[in-house]
Amino acid sequence: MPPAAPALRYAYLGPAGTFTEAALQQVAEPGAVLLPQTDVGSAIAAVRAGGADRAVVAIESTAEGGVTATLDALAAGDPLVILREMLVPVQFTLAARAGTALGDVRRVSAHPHAWVQCRRWLATHLPGAQHVPATSNTAPAALLAEEARAPEATRLAFDAALVPPAAVETYGLVPLAGDVADNPSAVTRFVLVGPPGAVPPPTGADKTTLVVHLPDNEAGALLAMLEQFAVRGVNLSRIESRPIGDALGRYSFSIDAEGHLTDERVGEALMGLHRRCPYVRFLGSYPRADALAPTVHTGTSDEDFVTARAWLRLLRAGGTPPA
Repeated sequence: MPPAAPALRYAYLGPAGTFTEAALQQVAEPGAVLLPQTDVGSAIAAVRAGGADRAVVAIESTAEGGVTATLDALAAGDPLVILREMLVPVQFTLAARAGTALGDVRRVSAHPHAWVQCRRWLATHLPGAQHVPATSNTAPAALLAEEARAPEATRLAFDAALVPPAAVETYGLVPLAGDVADNPSAVTRFVLVGPPGAVPPPTGADKTTLVVHLPDNEAGALLAMLEQFAVRGVNLSRIESRPIGDALGRYSFSIDAEGHLTDERVGEALMGLHRRCPYVRFLGSYPRADALAPTVHTGTSDEDFVTARAWLRLLRAGGTPPA
């Protein structure tokens, strides 16, 4: 009997109880090794360095759009690809140590994205409260739990924290207010990242993620790039610009296109980008979490592309194909 394959190692933004961990639980198999990290960059770096087999990181939220730390980390460095995406509903609880009342709170620790998602509630119920940034959504909960056992000399610089509801019980805290996010329908999109390899087969409801640089000093370069998708019937579900970092005015584009690398229309669009653009990084084709199939317009199905190429070959061979 062959030996069992070693358990996969997953790096993710910790500590326990983060929304990232909730996304990880959607994909990690029983017995997987979970490796909490202090930030997104460390999780991705762990895969590149061989310390982890996969990373789970946030890439987009309904409140803030693209997660820049993830977009920038995937756009440069050793190639990695997205293997899956996961959606996690996002809600927050204002929590504190036992004995703390809402009126006692002057400083609130929160991840910057959490602070943004709760700012209207904070402005109404805790006007003037100071934001103490945290590295993750549960890092301040862990600190509050430690502080409850610490000497007076180690008191924290904040009174309460915005944390996922599950973290309140996990870290033995007291909820001061629940459902404090401004958007009750908020969702964060996470991706499973790993080394390049065989592309997951198409499901009929897929996304393809790319990073594209435009030619310098060329009028209409952005339009030309977008036309590669438009004329082939490929819809873009996300496009964001990010500074390349080597000079002012130089930007790359992070793109999610509907469809799979093996779809004729997507493959043709990528070839068009490769002809026009100085840099195109393929970041994976993978199943959509919502399982929504794209709309395929007349003239852009796989059969349409195959038939058109056959028609052209016949013309070049001197034949007389039907009109």
